[in-house]
Amino acid sequence: MATPTEEMNTKLNFRRYEEGDTEWGDWSEKIFREDTSYKCPTYIHKTPPCQGSCPSGEDIRGWLAIGRGQEKPPEGVDRDEYMFRRSTDANPFPSMMGRVCPAPCQDGCNRNDVEDYVGINAVEMYIGDTAIANDYRFTAGPDTGKKVAVIGGGPAGMAAAYQLRRKGHAVTLYDENEGLGGMMRYGIPGYRIPRDKLDHELQRIVDMGVELRMKTRVGRDVTAEEVEKEHDAVLWALGCGKGRGLPVPGWEGTPNCVAGVAFLKAFNEGRMKVTADKVICVGGGDTSIDVVSVARRLGHVKQTNPTDRPELVVHDGYVAHDAAVTAAAQGSDVTLTSLFRKHEMMAAEHEVSDATTEGVTILDGVMPLEVIKGEDGRATALRVCDCTMDGMKPIPVEGTERVLEADLIVAAIGQGGDMSGLEPLDNGRGLIDSDKFYQVPGKPGNFVAGDIVRPHLLTTAIGQASIAADSIDHYLNHQELAKRPKVDVHHFDLLNKLHEAGLDPEGFDSKEDDLRGTDSAKFAVHNFEDRSEQEVIPSSDLFLGHFSFTPRNKRAEEVPSAEEVLGHFHERLQPFSEEQMVSETKRCMSCGMCFECDNCVIFCPQDAVFRVKKNTSTTGRYVDTDYNKCIGCHICSDVCPTGYIQMGLGE
Repeated sequence: MATPTEEMNTKLNFRRYEEGDTEWGDWSEKIFREDTSYKCPTYIHKTPPCQGSCPSGEDIRGWLAIGRGQEKPPEGVDRDEYMFRRSTDANPFPSMMGRVCPAPCQDGCNRNDVEDYVGINAVEMYIGDTAIANDYRFTAGPDTGKKVAVIGGGPAGMAAAYQLRRKGHAVTLYDENEGLGGMMRYGIPGYRIPRDKLDHELQRIVDMGVELRMKTRVGRDVTAEEVEKEHDAVLWALGCGKGRGLPVPGWEGTPNCVAGVAFLKAFNEGRMKVTADKVICVGGGDTSIDVVSVARRLGHVKQTNPTDRPELVVHDGYVAHDAAVTAAAQGSDVTLTSLFRKHEMMAAEHEVSDATTEGVTILDGVMPLEVIKGEDGRATALRVCDCTMDGMKPIPVEGTERVLEADLIVAAIGQGGDMSGLEPLDNGRGLIDSDKFYQVPGKPGNFVAGDIVRPHLLTTAIGQASIAADSIDHYLNHQELAKRPKVDVHHFDLLNKLHEAGLDPEGFDSKEDDLRGTDSAKFAVHNFEDRSEQEVIPSSDLFLGHFSFTPRNKRAEEVPSAEEVLGHFHERLQPFSEEQMVSETKRCMSCGMCFECDNCVIFCPQDAVFRVKKNTSTTGRYVDTDYNKCIGCHICSDVCPTGYIQMGLGE
């Protein structure tokens, strides 16, 4: 048909609207008209909030998917080992973390908007304990000829040694203590971290070929310059074993006023067998809970001999109580004071609850004012008052002052590093400065990780160690450090999974292949987009109606009563059975990734969404779309429980 003269004479332009048009019209009719597809499904992979909340960046969704049988292990690897391998990509201590990590992953879990979080900690404990029972091992990478010194054998230092050995770098680890583990050994009591399991997880790393120089303090027994000269790079993972005293009159120089970390170290070294009659601990974090729980377990003796005083053991590493004194131990009166209210305390909620059950008196919203001393110079009481908090600043409440009797006062209000002999590294606060790649500013070849950067969680130290190991690797290979992802965790990689399954995309030759699309091409994974490094998926993007109410499987826990706590040093937490583990992993909603529920296939009115053929399917590649059938109705997206399907194609 010939083109009308009027249209031929109309000047063409790139404008969508006529002159005078100022508003968008309603496009709904256009979108849903007949079989014309304007917005079609695309499969978007995002990071779940559990992983986004994990300071060590574990692929939590991944090992939960393996546990419930959705993601299959490669040939020759069983399920439990595959879970272990996936878990330890980020964190080599699943048995320990499953016991003592405060689990910010569970706080962030989207399942909280249905009924209760997934018991991630309990599953991780199962992974770790099963790995120990089956004696799973780590393998070092091919030798690079590079040598790295790691200063400190705590969680950061050992995690860094693990990651560096995986990359093939030789590691020499220096630690001033007799045993490895740092705060895991000397700060956390054995009824929370069983020493046999701790030893196994540490030895597994040592067996990768880590050279140990124990009872060697850098800055005293060997200089920092000597260490730097002997190695190609140095990682400072000193930890913070030096506690802060109370900033109140009477604290300084008082013998029975001690730091929480020193108290716990004396206990964990087996030197302190009993404590005082009346113990007051000032704090509110995990360390303070450990102090008061240990004090309740130890009890006291009627102190007729001054050498039985617990502060002498705390202050002198060579003095130890005679084990015989424990036979006469009686329960101690133990009080914990916190500036914050119970629900705002830094300690894990269940640890606070357990301490209360064990007979600890908790005075929340209370601030210390003064240590009261007797004629012999020892503390006899702590003067306190109620307070309110203005941010981190306590405001005293007038007329609430009172005196709490005390035979031992413990400060668990923070800690710093011992920088003696390492003064050039000290930032003035007993810590070491770091850039975002965990390099020490102005000192090439020196890196830092863990509490010595900023005291925080064990998992934070482990996450920093992983990044520091990457930075060291780049430094040793003379590579420029790349920008870290916005969501800096261990992500599921579809291409790696396809490779594992022998389903690698075909090679692409730009000279021979058509560049105009990938709908039927096999050199790309079409209609799939990985946004996991940029986005964490919220519960609002999920179809929560898919998930029925399913109570959380809870670990059995043996918490002694106030009458039973004296001498109660065996582990409180009971591990999951295999059945419990599988049941709990099935509660995971797989946020941001397909878990093969088939909703999209079942509800598509055009049969446009279909399962990928079994011989080409794998985790993350289960469904596809026939765009010749798709009408853009959005139903598949609406019924996708995980938020994996979005109507983005065509925008």
